[in-house]
Amino acid sequence: MTQTGQDTLSTRSSLTVEGRTVHYYSLAKAAEKLGDVSRLPFSMKVLLENLLRFEDGNTVTTDDVQACADWLKERKISREIQYRPARVLMQDFTGVPAVVDLAAMRDAMTNLGGEAERINPQVPVHLVIDHSVMVDEFGTPQAFEHNVELEYQRNMERYEFLKWGAGAFDNFKVVPPGTGICHQVNLENLAKGVWSSEDANGDLVAYPDTLVGTDSHTTMVNGLGVLGWGVGGIEAEAAMLGQPVSMLIPEVVGFNLTGAMAEGVTATDLVLTVVQMLREKGVVGRFVEFYGEGLKALTLADRATIANMAPEYGATCGFFPIDEKTTEYMRLTGRDEWQIAMTEAYCREQGLWHSVEDEDPVFTDTLELDMGAVVPSLAGPKRPQDKVILPEVDELFNGEMQSVYGRDAKRVPVDGLNHDIGDGDVVIAAITSCTNTSNPAVMAAAGLVARKAREKGLSVKPWVKTSLAPGSQVVTDYLDKAGLSDDLDAMGFDLVGYGCTTCIGNSGPLAAPISKAVNGEDLVVASVLSGNRNFEGRVSQDVRANFLASPPLVVAYALKGTVTEDITATPLGQDMDGKDVFLADVWPSNAEVADTIAAHVNRDMFESRYANVFDGDEMWRAIDVEPSATYTWRSGSTYVQNPPYFEGMTMEPEAIEDIVDARPLALFGQSITTDHISPAGAIKEDSPAGKYLTDHQVNRKDFNSYGSRRGNHEVMMRGTFANIRIKNQMLENVEGGFTKYIPTGEMMPIYDAAMRYKADGTPLVVIAGKEYGTGSSRDWAAKGTNLLGVKAVIVESFERIHRSNLVGMGVLPLQFAEGTTRETLGLDGSETFTIKRVASLDPRQTVEVEMTRANGDTATFETLCRIDTANEMEYFRHGGILHYVLRNLAA
Repeated sequence: MTQTGQDTLSTRSSLTVEGRTVHYYSLAKAAEKLGDVSRLPFSMKVLLENLLRFEDGNTVTTDDVQACADWLKERKISREIQYRPARVLMQDFTGVPAVVDLAAMRDAMTNLGGEAERINPQVPVHLVIDHSVMVDEFGTPQAFEHNVELEYQRNMERYEFLKWGAGAFDNFKVVPPGTGICHQVNLENLAKGVWSSEDANGDLVAYPDTLVGTDSHTTMVNGLGVLGWGVGGIEAEAAMLGQPVSMLIPEVVGFNLTGAMAEGVTATDLVLTVVQMLREKGVVGRFVEFYGEGLKALTLADRATIANMAPEYGATCGFFPIDEKTTEYMRLTGRDEWQIAMTEAYCREQGLWHSVEDEDPVFTDTLELDMGAVVPSLAGPKRPQDKVILPEVDELFNGEMQSVYGRDAKRVPVDGLNHDIGDGDVVIAAITSCTNTSNPAVMAAAGLVARKAREKGLSVKPWVKTSLAPGSQVVTDYLDKAGLSDDLDAMGFDLVGYGCTTCIGNSGPLAAPISKAVNGEDLVVASVLSGNRNFEGRVSQDVRANFLASPPLVVAYALKGTVTEDITATPLGQDMDGKDVFLADVWPSNAEVADTIAAHVNRDMFESRYANVFDGDEMWRAIDVEPSATYTWRSGSTYVQNPPYFEGMTMEPEAIEDIVDARPLALFGQSITTDHISPAGAIKEDSPAGKYLTDHQVNRKDFNSYGSRRGNHEVMMRGTFANIRIKNQMLENVEGGFTKYIPTGEMMPIYDAAMRYKADGTPLVVIAGKEYGTGSSRDWAAKGTNLLGVKAVIVESFERIHRSNLVGMGVLPLQFAEGTTRETLGLDGSETFTIKRVASLDPRQTVEVEMTRANGDTATFETLCRIDTANEMEYFRHGGILHYVLRNLAA
């Protein structure tokens, strides 16, 4: 039900759509009192409508609304607003711990004397199970079936828990495993363009479809003109429970697209170029909005590809306004005709309909790209913003071998196999991820490359692990209809599952002899994947060089088998007559791709696949759970445990203490990602988490992944800072989650040291460089930090979501003053730090940190408190956002 405020600006209006009256909050009426808003960026108009609709004189005031309108004067304004998204989107890696928190909050609510059912989503919540399927079997017709069977075996307890949640909570729906990736399901089915629901008077009220999601790539739906972005699970839980998202009115960077992509260039090449440009521009914490005549040349799927990678270019969102391409896509994907008509009518009435003939919006800043200048590219080997044009990939890799590893590429034999393997060999080639598998153009191109290679008698190199994991079952339908599935299967790209797989680190193990050769000889092997993330240690623990590429290039690199040679100038292999076959010989034309899509992608596919999207397969339907308002926690479970956040909680917040003589738990460099802080992939047997599972009688083969065990805080706190590639500068030449326990000088796992410090009563800090917390909206990166006893994180700069998550878990984020770094201070980790007057902090105030060195010398340095808003400060003083919400609901 739509909540509305007192409408003190009297902006409520109505329109008629095909005989039905629809009410809405008029931007035009608001402009009569606020001033002209016609040239606000489209994304800002969505925020303005949200404030109008919830204006109540309390959480949203007329001054807030006026500030949003006044944005045009300076094109930026530092004012906190309370934003209420229409819905919440989750996936299972982040969704399970969120539902665990809700279940724990129901217990805590009961302990505080309230009714458990008061903990219940106030807005629609969709959780799509897409992160749990692993590529165990590949390259066979049975791969999909066997991988799904293993998925259910490993994750049955989690799935039972989620099915309990679907029954226990109102407004909460689960899309079962094997359906698709949450962002593609959202784009193709769940998103509406314009949402509508009945208000308290029974009137139908229309408003822009907006959301927050517990996955950073929630931004993908911005390609459909739906404003959404990723938040941490804890922030999403608060939004579910009716708490507004506290945010500063953003700056909006306009990205002017001109021209059209050249022959042979894909949307992947375009987005990698956009990522590089925007990272260089610097858009962290800002909105990016795309405009210009080039929008006409982009399909909706192309737009979604660009919007998807907003976290990679650092923006809160990458927004495309609604236009004819939007409604065409809604019709193709089976949306209701009245919904499509209502979306267009509402957007035209509200000035939210885009036409390139209209005057451009006003932006804080702009940049421009002629899409005709984009060339085929990859990104890697460690960061998505590190674009490299295709002919220079070999130079980049070979240069890294010299500069990083101090040697040329070498080759070694593989035990028991009739081939060798070497540095730069592609051991994983994965068509994976929502970013690209949502786009029929690149998927058809991949199939056509496979077809042409098959016709010439080419085959994939024997050391390459190939996989195809689409984000939607519709992809299989149109590949089947075009006959391209047979060609992909012939190249080893058999269907392995519908889910994130390799992109999230669920690449599965390499063949044992290959893994042995790689690790025994310390080879630097490569993966090529059509994903959005290639951070260290993410894709596979055996693979050090990871490259993002378009799906057709994934197929080409599987044929080539190495990144040490120029794929554009050297042969992929030989045909049946022994003649060299080059990339150009198997690359399809733009016309071939377009004809394939036109002939084989249709509305019926989407209507059929999404008709029963919440029903699932036989295995899902066979899961039987006992309905109950509160969850019965299973003693000894290694998947789902009652977290300790609310133990001993009372209605009054605990007093916040100063941080006195805190020890550094770790000292890190630049670009520490949430994958570094809280890895999602495999659990090593000799790690603290591995030892915990072994102690609980879990066999090594059943360890599953960190991502799948996020419902168990005991595993996750042991996995915090446990990435195998993380480098703690308190230690020399050591990779992995280790630190120095300063009182004795011992090197030990970070978890073990944290527990010793906790037993000593010693508070902890973490110190790092720029871009701390980049990557996934992984709430466990903040939860684990909290549970290890870290009271403050001091860095040169934070990524948006992780900073918010730290505040949401009661961890103090501090940012070094300009010109001050861990290097200028000469920190080595032996120091202690004191931060006083923490209880009386104000948002974004200067905070003095006192430092004592090991020799007794003292010094002070200034930091900026990165608790950015008054609401965030309130959360921090309650010990976290969930404690704040729980106390308010209990009261």
